[in-house]
Amino acid sequence: MSAVRLISPLALALSIAALPAHAQIEVKIGSAASVSGPGAHQGKDTENGARLAIEDLNAKGVMINGQKVKWVLLAEDDASDPKQGTAVAQKLVDAGAVAVVGHLNSGTTVPASKIYAAAGIPQISPATTSPVYTQQGFKTEFRVVANDNMIGQALARYSIDTLKAKKIAVIDDRTAFGQGLADQFVKGVKAAPGGAALLVGREYTTDKATDFNAILTRLRANKPDVVFYGGMDAVAGPMLKQMKALGLDAKFVSGDGVCSEKMPRLAGDALGEDKVTCVVAGGVTGAQEAGMTAFTRRYQERFKLPLQTYAPYAYDAVMVLATAMQQARSSKPAVFLPVLAKVQYHGVTGDIAFDAHGDLRNAALTLYTYRQGKQTRLQVVR
Repeated sequence: MSAVRLISPLALALSIAALPAHAQIEVKIGSAASVSGPGAHQGKDTENGARLAIEDLNAKGVMINGQKVKWVLLAEDDASDPKQGTAVAQKLVDAGAVAVVGHLNSGTTVPASKIYAAAGIPQISPATTSPVYTQQGFKTEFRVVANDNMIGQALARYSIDTLKAKKIAVIDDRTAFGQGLADQFVKGVKAAPGGAALLVGREYTTDKATDFNAILTRLRANKPDVVFYGGMDAVAGPMLKQMKALGLDAKFVSGDGVCSEKMPRLAGDALGEDKVTCVVAGGVTGAQEAGMTAFTRRYQERFKLPLQTYAPYAYDAVMVLATAMQQARSSKPAVFLPVLAKVQYHGVTGDIAFDAHGDLRNAALTLYTYRQGKQTRLQVVR
């Protein structure tokens, strides 16, 4: 009869400790967006998009260099506030995030980017459109949407060529995003051949304002055909209501901050039919539309919420980061960052590759309007 070998608790502990280290690694990716305040619906949309990507990576067992990975999302709220944005950025760095998807607003993204750059951590914004973001010379900044240079020019051309505007008024909310977009739109109008349209007023508000009667009354006297607004939907909705009440009958043109599923509730019957034109800083056509449709359905089933604007871009941002880590065979930022700069990825939002500044190559824009209270696509432009 063979002897039974007894193993002491100490020996068992030592044998476990002797097993190969790092059988599973943990990779933390940060998400920074405004999930409180007027823009909370857009921020939560962004966070949810990133969360869905993390869940998919874990469900598929995506590994790095042959090692199992536990993918973790570190989600933080920057409340669209630059000071809170930098505090959130430092918190994510200190928590060990190897990359960050965010921020949502240009006003938080730009100051936060300096902290990520100092830490050597790549940052992919799924929503920031300010050209300043990628003009700072950092090697850590990327975006998966078009920038304001392209958006402003496209909206100016559309206002003049399609809406046949002869007189255009401009309002912005003085944020980095709103003012920057309005400035690019103005440049586009001024560059139109033969002075096709006249700028008849430039007014300013804030991203927290609720009363626009004074500035709208001044603009009404100039009888603009188009009112361009640089800002977000939380302000645009009430502004449209007050335009209607004052009898300011002009088309309303804006950027991606106004292209949301919440706009019909914010503007009510002032939304009108084909009155509002907005743009999303991305777009797919042809066979890629089926992928976006499938993503939208999956998102709504998972979160029981309508998709607003930025969720698919946040989803793709996470997947691009994971792809770079796989190709680099490392989750260390210093190792996968050079690979990220050269990555090519076929995503939900289209084909993703970055130029030397971290901007999206061959970026697309999608123009929308609202009909019968529903967001309706007009066209995709490049």
